[in-house]
Amino acid sequence: MTAAQLISFARGAPSLDIVDVEGLKAAAVRAFDADPGGVTAYGTSVGYLPLRKWIADKHGVAPEQVLVTNGSLQADAFLFDHLVGAGDAVVVERPTYDRTLLNLRDKGGEVHAVTTQTDGIDTDELRKLLESGVRPRIAHIIPNYQNPAGVTLSLEKRRALLDLAAEYGFTIFEDDPYADIRFRGEALPSMLSMDERGVVVHASSFTKTVCPGVRVGYLVGPAPLIAEIAKKATNLYISPGMVSQAIVYQFCVSGDIDRSIATVREALSERVRVLAESLRQHIPGVSFTEPDGGYFLWVELPDDVDVDQLLPAAAQRGVAVVKGSDFLLDGGKHALRLAYSAVTVDQIDEGVRRLAAAIEDIRG
Repeated sequence: MTAAQLISFARGAPSLDIVDVEGLKAAAVRAFDADPGGVTAYGTSVGYLPLRKWIADKHGVAPEQVLVTNGSLQADAFLFDHLVGAGDAVVVERPTYDRTLLNLRDKGGEVHAVTTQTDGIDTDELRKLLESGVRPRIAHIIPNYQNPAGVTLSLEKRRALLDLAAEYGFTIFEDDPYADIRFRGEALPSMLSMDERGVVVHASSFTKTVCPGVRVGYLVGPAPLIAEIAKKATNLYISPGMVSQAIVYQFCVSGDIDRSIATVREALSERVRVLAESLRQHIPGVSFTEPDGGYFLWVELPDDVDVDQLLPAAAQRGVAVVKGSDFLLDGGKHALRLAYSAVTVDQIDEGVRRLAAAIEDIRG
C-alpha cells in the first residue's frame, strides 16, 4: 500500500486544502516589510512582543502574563518542568492527550486519571480523590473538544473545578488549542476568564487555526510564574522563532485568522458529520459522542474487537488509526481515536469501509 493510497485518521492536523497558504505568504511579506529588524534579530524569551500583546488583548490580561512559545507542547513542558517534580501528584482526564501522559511520567509525576464523561471530567470523582488525601500540583484539563475524547467541559463543571482548585490548592492547567474550532452551540467562557483566585494557567496554539508548521503556542498565567518560566526559556534557547511569530502576528491583525477559522470550522463540521454517518452505517455496535468542535472523535468498538490486532489489519487495508490505549494509563483495548481533520470528505466513507473490513479480518 503506497503513501498516496493511505487514508489516515491518525494525526490531528488540517489538510492542505483548508490551510490559507496565500494568506500566510502575504503575512510573511508584511512581517518583513513592517519590522525587518524585529523579524531577523534575536528576540527575548517571552516571544515577539506585538504578538504577545495581541494574545494578551485576546484574553483580557496584561502582556506580562503571556509567554509565546515554540508550539503549545513546549508551553506544557515549561509548566510541567516548573511545577511538577518526582513523586508529585498530578490529575489528568481519562483518556487524555498521549504526550501529556508521556511528559508527566518522564517528570516522575504520580498520575491520577479521573473519568471523562460526556460533559467533561467527573468532578464528583475528583472531589472524592481529593478528600482521600491526594494533593495534586496540577490538574491538566482540555476543556473544549477534548483530545482524544472530543467532549466539552460544561459550564457547571468549569465552576466546580475552579472551586476545587481554590479549596485544595492546586493549579488548573487549561490546555485549550481547539476552542475556536466550534461547529455548533454557544462558546463557553474559558476558566482563565472565570478565575478570580489565580488558580488557572492557560495554554493554546495557532496550530489548529493557522497551520501546524508555524509552531507557535503560548502560556497565560500569573505574571510572577510567567517571569520565572521566561528565565528558564532564556537559558534554553535565548528566544523562540521571531520569523514565525511575526508572520502569525500579521496573519492575526489583518483578520486573516478569522477567515481561516471559518474555513476550518466549515470543513471539519462536514467531515465529522460524514464520519459519524459512515461509522453508524458500516460498523454495527460502534459507540461515540459526536463532538461539537475540534479535530477528534473517540470510538468505542464492540468488545470482540482488540485494537492491538486491529491496527496492523487496518494498515494492511490502507487506513491508519490510533489505538485508545495510547491515551490511557490502562484500558482502551476496544477504543480508537479518529482524527477527521486531514481527510477530505470523499476519503472518509472509503476509510471507514476499510476499517470495517479490517475488523472482519481479525474476527476471522
